[in-house]
Amino acid sequence: MADFKFVISDPKTKQSYPLVINQDKAIMLLNKKIGDKFDGSIIGLNGYELEITGGTDKDGFPMLASIQGAVKKKIVLSGKPGYKPILKGQRKRKTVRGNTISVDTAQINTKIVKYGSTPLDQVFKKEEKAEG
Repeated sequence: MADFKFVISDPKTKQSYPLVINQDKAIMLLNKKIGDKFDGSIIGLNGYELEITGGTDKDGFPMLASIQGAVKKKIVLSGKPGYKPILKGQRKRKTVRGNTISVDTAQINTKIVKYGSTPLDQVFKKEEKAEG
């Protein structure tokens, strides 16, 4: 199986932290939807609670909260996510992914809802030192 790339956003400091987790470790996240909350210990953040805010699939198509399931659909968009119109009222048919995490998902965007005892700066500095 491939890897999930997590982008963990901290609403207090307005910073984002990248994290790569093997799908075997994060298998409990399959079939979760945008807006669902999960325990951060699944991805190695003990004491944290995270909320899924979006993501992209392996082909780069964005997840859209209004599309049910893990399907890929072509819909008419007039704004974000997935399309940024140049002119007012402009619309375009674009491909998007549904709101459910599947094995085709490559990136998962999350935000912190409940903080743990260890600050995120310390958690991610340890990983950078271990890699280098």
